[in-house]
Order: sequence, then C-alpha cells, then structure tokens
Amino acid sequence: MDWKIFVTIFASVFIAELGDKTQLATMLFAADKEVSKYTVFLATSAALIVASAIGVLAGSLISEYINEKYLHYIAGVGFVGIGIFTLYNA
Repeated sequence: MDWKIFVTIFASVFIAELGDKTQLATMLFAADKEVSKYTVFLATSAALIVASAIGVLAGSLISEYINEKYLHYIAGVGFVGIGIFTLYNA
C-alpha cells in the first residue's frame, strides 16, 4: 500500500466530510438518548463505506471510457460550478 496516497485521500475526504450534512445527521441521531451510540456509529460507518464503494466502482468504470486527464478537468469544472452556484444563492 502506498501510504502517501492513503494519507492524501484520507485527509481530503476527512476535511470534505467535516461539517457536511452527513456529519450533522449523524450528530442528530447520536443526540437521541434512546438510540445506542454504537448503533449510530456502525450504521453511519456502513453507509459511508457503501457510498464510497459506489464512488470507487463508478470511477473505475468511467475511467475505462474517459481519459484521466479529462476526468480531472470535469471534476474541477464541477467543483467550481458548485462553488459559483453556492455563492450566487448565498
């Protein structure tokens, strides 16, 4: 395993998830005194694993048909577009 890549991906996803709707929803579930915190942790962890698996599979399939360089451009334009949209609606 390439630890440099692992740490880069971990840090990127970790920072992206901080304060995200997913984390807020998890905090709300955990705030319920009648719900086991272990259940909340296991359920949210499983959901993130499945969502990540779908992303990896989709990325693998798409990369067979579209050059990686173009995927980077598409992702960059998409993120900029979302940023502009968010600023416009703020």
